[in-house]
Amino acid sequence: MKIALKGRKALVGGSTSGLGKAMAWQLAECGAEVTLMARNREKMERMLKELSNSQGQQHDFLVVDFMDFPDFQDKITPYFEDNSIDILVNNTNGPKAGNVSEKNIGDYQQAFDLLFKTYCLTGILALEGMKKKQFGRIINVSSVSVKEPLQNLVLSNTIRSAVVNWAKTLARDVAPYGITVNNILTGSFDTERLGDLHRQQAENKGINLEEWRKQMADGIPMKRFGQPKEYGYLATFLASEYASYITGTNIPIDGGAMNSV
Repeated sequence: MKIALKGRKALVGGSTSGLGKAMAWQLAECGAEVTLMARNREKMERMLKELSNSQGQQHDFLVVDFMDFPDFQDKITPYFEDNSIDILVNNTNGPKAGNVSEKNIGDYQQAFDLLFKTYCLTGILALEGMKKKQFGRIINVSSVSVKEPLQNLVLSNTIRSAVVNWAKTLARDVAPYGITVNNILTGSFDTERLGDLHRQQAENKGINLEEWRKQMADGIPMKRFGQPKEYGYLATFLASEYASYITGTNIPIDGGAMNSV
């Protein structure tokens, strides 16, 4: 089975590092024309040089700040006035870690803007072009925390649950147009964000970072953290013709770590 995305245009959020970068890289490798979307222009300029253009693609980028929703809206709206995409990967940086007692109502509002409103707005704007083409793929990066809430991540636990239920509703509405909507429930992947989270957790527990990371890896049935490229493979499959009958799903990719079905 060979995934061929030549002629498809993808918009990938948070695509200068971690999972976003891995997805953008793999989509381009399979022939898609990729628009990177992040806040750091220099990183995106460097990233453009890493993307495959072996099938004549002309990649580009869009500078946005997911943490500033009014500014994000001002940037993303005119983009869709001039562009139509086939594949949307909704992905942002996550909200700051913390438990319930550490967060105030402003923190929840900021997380809602970051994780929900950016996904929702971009999805709505992308749908017009997808409906005309009778083809579309919306892939939302989410977390296993929507099934099993994670300790010290109350903002992510809360808002990501709203995203997956919005996506399930959307999937039913747009299925007649050949558009699929799926959520990837992310487990522990070896990214900078996971490293930062582990560093904070180890500090709070007063133990060595490497010791803590080993404990965390040992708690995964596969005894390791996922590699970003493995995440890119799943996203690229969901973007392809082979996944045309898969929609409205929450797909865990976690090395078997979750106990729930």
